Amino acid sequence: MKTITVPADQIPVSREVEVLVAGGGPAGIAAAIAAARNGASVLIVEQRGYLGGMGTAALVPAFCPYTDHVKPVVRGIGLELLETMKQACGPDYMSRYGEQLDWVPIDAEVLKRVYEAKVLDSGADVLYHTIVSQVVMGAGGSRVDGVVIVNKSGRSYIGCRYVIDATGDADIAAMSGAAFQKGGEQGELQPGTLCYVLSDVSFSRFNEYLERTGDTGQIPALVQKAQAAGDLPHGRKEVSGFSWISDSLVGVNFGHIFGIDGTRAEDLTRGAIEGRQGIKVQLDFLRKYVPGFEQAHLVTSGEQIGIRETRRIVGDYTLVKEDFMSMKSFPDDIARNSYFIDVHLADSQSQMDIQHLPSGRSHGVPYRALLPAGVDNLWVAGRAASSDRVVQGSLRVMPNCFAMGQAAGTAAYLASTSSMTSREVPIRELQNLLVRQKAWLGEEVHAALNI
Repeated sequence: MKTITVPADQIPVSREVEVLVAGGGPAGIAAAIAAARNGASVLIVEQRGYLGGMGTAALVPAFCPYTDHVKPVVRGIGLELLETMKQACGPDYMSRYGEQLDWVPIDAEVLKRVYEAKVLDSGADVLYHTIVSQVVMGAGGSRVDGVVIVNKSGRSYIGCRYVIDATGDADIAAMSGAAFQKGGEQGELQPGTLCYVLSDVSFSRFNEYLERTGDTGQIPALVQKAQAAGDLPHGRKEVSGFSWISDSLVGVNFGHIFGIDGTRAEDLTRGAIEGRQGIKVQLDFLRKYVPGFEQAHLVTSGEQIGIRETRRIVGDYTLVKEDFMSMKSFPDDIARNSYFIDVHLADSQSQMDIQHLPSGRSHGVPYRALLPAGVDNLWVAGRAASSDRVVQGSLRVMPNCFAMGQAAGTAAYLASTSSMTSREVPIRELQNLLVRQKAWLGEEVHAALNI
């Protein structure tokens, strides 16, 4: 590529904080709340004008399961936020979903307000419409001293003692020089999906169709009928999911857009364009084939295409498929995961890789999986945590991101109390504080802590 040399520039120091959180999705929200509630000074930097990540920017229509089909596995801040959203959605919503913890539909506008209120109530500060453009490393290159940000105010520097990378793409870790992996052996990535919300639909008519025909809620019979008639492209043989916010409002997750690298603006641009074109085709199909959707109106589509996979850090420990399948626990567990392996393969001719754990079972997520090799004051929480590609297909969902974020924020607070590195945080003290703040780390950890 052609290059130019930009003149050296002096930029103002706009902020100095103990804990900087980059990214306002579920991992960043939980991290900021945890660190601030415990007493650290926290700033969360988010590129959009609201929090929520894939659940608000990409309109992912429902939360993946919080339970292992027997009990809630993700608790603490993540469960608190879910329950607060349900209450804020009103009595009709609560009458339908009040007791539900798995596949709870998302009302994105309500969720934006809930997230923002909880973060601000925790004492954390928020800076919207801002991206991190550069990481400034300290002497020796093992610590992040601060970051350069860019927004409408210009360029400035934020000094910090600790950083939590909750970008989902390990952007901060990559800029700091930490090692990472991306996608499969050939660099292939899971496809993206542009989700959307429809109004003027009828849940009762849709449900009546399901009961009368025995078709499932993903309507494979109608999808395949439309594909055979040439009204839908061949590929995915069912709708990924409908999430009914009300009797006349539904979120839709349908179809794939292939070859999208979420770390490239050019690919995100193509994904947005192709996604909107695809929604028109899908809307025509729904109106023509699906009872209850005859008058469906497109209210909004995601601000960006939903991204399932980009970078994964190389951490002090890498979770692998054998850990998932054997339901392994670790002495430094900071979360539990029971969501099934859900790898959407990179072309329309391949089958998805889906593997479930037995009901009531989960595996541990070790603290070491949040620590990028070679950097001493940085945690990576969320879908970019250290795992192989198969486990990333399970670990990447929003409830797990809450749990990892809460652990990272709590660890950053503990580190700040004694100027420790991320690797010096005492694990038992971290686990004890997480459990006392309602996280669930499994029976073995709770027994060891006598809690």
